[in-house]
Amino acid sequence: MAARRAMERTTRTALLAVLGICFMTGLAWASVPLYRLFCQVTGLNGTTQRGLQAPGAAGGQVRVDFDANVNPKLPWTFRPENPSETVDIGARDMVFFTATNRSDKPVTGTATFNVTPAQAGKYFTKIQCFCFTQQTLKAGETARMPVIFFVDPKIAQDPDARDIQTITLSYTFYPVDSAATPS
Repeated sequence: MAARRAMERTTRTALLAVLGICFMTGLAWASVPLYRLFCQVTGLNGTTQRGLQAPGAAGGQVRVDFDANVNPKLPWTFRPENPSETVDIGARDMVFFTATNRSDKPVTGTATFNVTPAQAGKYFTKIQCFCFTQQTLKAGETARMPVIFFVDPKIAQDPDARDIQTITLSYTFYPVDSAATPS
């Protein structure tokens, strides 16, 4: 009887351990998409929003600075055409970044982005951006890449964000591993 109870306890412990491992594996697998979704909804860490159209000018302006960086493993130059712009809050605006492939072969890159100060992220909405897709540049090719965006008028009602006078939109381009990318 005691041996049977011990065997049941061991089986139950093993089953709970396997369930725990399965749960933790599933949580690890889902953590990146869930974190990305959470950041997009809340604007956490300067994550911008995605939108379809701007609501229209609502009064007030904010300066937007543009920052461009390239990972050292990517043989590109990358910069904004204008380092900053003053935009009307609520109005649609478009800026261009320029990227040049300095290598002698096609190279694919992908951009990550961030907005600072972080509390402005949930009010900075991109309608179109090169960061949503991988970019391939042929050897020596230069490309103009547009970003269409607006600053949501709701920024004026947020006590943590309403005094923001300058927002910085920053991009960093990274190489895409061509072995992992389907041809």
